Amino acid sequence: MNNIFLLNFHLLKKHSYSSAIPLLISLILTSCSAIKKTNKEIEKEFIEAKEFSQGFAGFVIYDPVSQKMLYAHNEEKYFTPASNTKLFTLYTGLKVLGDSVPALRYTVKRDSLFFKGTGDPTLMNPDLPESEILEFLNAQESSLIYVPPIYKEKALGPGWAWGDYDSYYSAERIDLPVYGNLLKVEFKAGTAAPTVTPKRMQDSIFPVEIMGKKNKYAQRDFSSNRMEYQNFNRDNDFMQYVPFKFSEELIAGLLSDTLNREISVYHGNPEKLVFDKTIFSISSDSIYKRMMQVSDNFIAEQILLMAADKISDTLKTDIAIDYMKKEHLNDLPDEPQWYDGSGLSRYNLFTPRTMAKLIEKIEMEMPKEELFKILAAGGESGTLKNYYKAETPYIYAKTGTLKNNHSLSGFLVTKSGRTLIFSFMNSNYTVPTSELKEGMTRILEKVRDNY
Repeated sequence: MNNIFLLNFHLLKKHSYSSAIPLLISLILTSCSAIKKTNKEIEKEFIEAKEFSQGFAGFVIYDPVSQKMLYAHNEEKYFTPASNTKLFTLYTGLKVLGDSVPALRYTVKRDSLFFKGTGDPTLMNPDLPESEILEFLNAQESSLIYVPPIYKEKALGPGWAWGDYDSYYSAERIDLPVYGNLLKVEFKAGTAAPTVTPKRMQDSIFPVEIMGKKNKYAQRDFSSNRMEYQNFNRDNDFMQYVPFKFSEELIAGLLSDTLNREISVYHGNPEKLVFDKTIFSISSDSIYKRMMQVSDNFIAEQILLMAADKISDTLKTDIAIDYMKKEHLNDLPDEPQWYDGSGLSRYNLFTPRTMAKLIEKIEMEMPKEELFKILAAGGESGTLKNYYKAETPYIYAKTGTLKNNHSLSGFLVTKSGRTLIFSFMNSNYTVPTSELKEGMTRILEKVRDNY
């Protein structure tokens, strides 16, 4: 409504004050009437549309300029947010990490350089800009000694689906990630045996005879890096990414292979070492963009570990979450039930109005124009490339999907020029997600066209 007034202010200048006042009142009443009509149409969608008939939906539209909620449906109810959780992780990074990603903490004693990980996800990660960590380590004349953390985070997060342990989106959480914590397994058409990267892991994959239905993918053991593949020729080229099962020795070995020099593992008491120096890798914006655009779970989890390390010198996800809830999120409308960085956890529960408030807080840390660059844009980029299409993008948001749960939260740009914050959360639906998105599109287009 405020924006409509501004857009039409030039009309008022052409009139005397006596005639301008009725015109202004007319404009305001017309705008309010259009929004009320649209809100009734949205409510009808939730009641009658088949996409929402059996599931549970929550939806809010918030105007950050007037600081008013323009529409609310089940705004106080809790939903499983899936990757909308990454908005909490983004806010954590913005409040804690600073402009650059801390890569290693180190100290030099006599002729040895002792270093430990901070959780930095960039080292030899093919999906991120090249960091300077390898160059830094290789330039050292001192012996290189890797110091494992005293307290280790559990490899998989609370509430994750244990059956997904060897799926690319369930990479382990560790102090010193390499290769994005993923093995690359490449199959060529007409052959059965794959090649594995890094090469050190080639000896960890073995052929097995076909038992029952053919499966073209390799499968990893739960407790080791042993992988198996069915011994038949593949029809097509394809790649598969499998999470590592990490150990201190494996981290040191992978670094040794890459640097072509020995990396030792420290077995003494780390508390006797004072890590007084830090080397940084890449800009924080680079990891935020990757996390938000393609919903990278691994990066999200590592951001919380890095934040915990900076807060307490201990890489534990709970430390970062507890700190944020106490220091920066204590004014949210509803207390977030928050358990991980990526949203893989089924324990996470947030309300639509809390998501809207969180996005408003994020905008206070990063200008809207910069946020639009790292969020997925409807019809244009990231996880929204094939959805919410328009001549000019009107949705800039974060998606979140788990089985029977789908959420979308971010910014909506209306045809009248307003930029609104919204959160659309759905749980327990049984229709295909593609159909649910059709229903969501109808509602979001109504907001775009009439607010």
